[in-house]
Amino acid sequence: MSEQPVIDRTAVRWGPRREGAPLLVLLHGYGSDENDLFGLVPFLPDPFTVASLPAPLTAPWPMPGRSWYVIDELERRDPEPVTAAARAVLDWLDDDARDAPRILLLGFSQGASVALQTLRLAPERIDAVVNLAGYAAPGDLPRDPELREARPPVFWGRGTKDDVIPHALVDHTAQWLPDHAELSGRVYPGLTHSVSEEELADVRAFLERRLAEPVEDADGQVGGAPGV
Repeated sequence: MSEQPVIDRTAVRWGPRREGAPLLVLLHGYGSDENDLFGLVPFLPDPFTVASLPAPLTAPWPMPGRSWYVIDELERRDPEPVTAAARAVLDWLDDDARDAPRILLLGFSQGASVALQTLRLAPERIDAVVNLAGYAAPGDLPRDPELREARPPVFWGRGTKDDVIPHALVDHTAQWLPDHAELSGRVYPGLTHSVSEEELADVRAFLERRLAEPVEDADGQVGGAPGV
């Protein structure tokens, strides 16, 4: 059995730390790094504290950047490498985000699959997920029934010209997400395996709705939304 992957804490890129603000964690795609998704921050609502994580694996030569799991697993549809990467994200949250009042995940491609898997492993810790050009890993996890009951908010955006994610995984995600989440999102005509400004406007609206939601404290009392 391979070692559990670990996030390099020294490589995490942070935005301004806003006391009491929700934490938005960015999970980049295959062959990229923690700097990539920071280009999206100007399009997102201000009240978040933002942290962009580096994937734990080095992408195989000659691909630059990093990966969350070996890309071949995408074709084999083996969920365990995605689960291992999600555990690495949870371990990082234990170490560096224990005091965050709310945690939301935004991932692209591989990073989106890891974001959804993290939600599945610890639904009580993740408030919402933004899935950009990603997919839900196949297979069942022990806490999936909790998601089916709780229906946490998930945004899913993908393009009609995205030829990177296999059709079988897109079809699986299209069936799995509505059954386990309060799903919103769009299919963008002509968009490839990328993100458009139109999509980012939809993501911003989705996140603003999450910011406006009341929050329960540890005693189950409802209070105002933090950071607003």
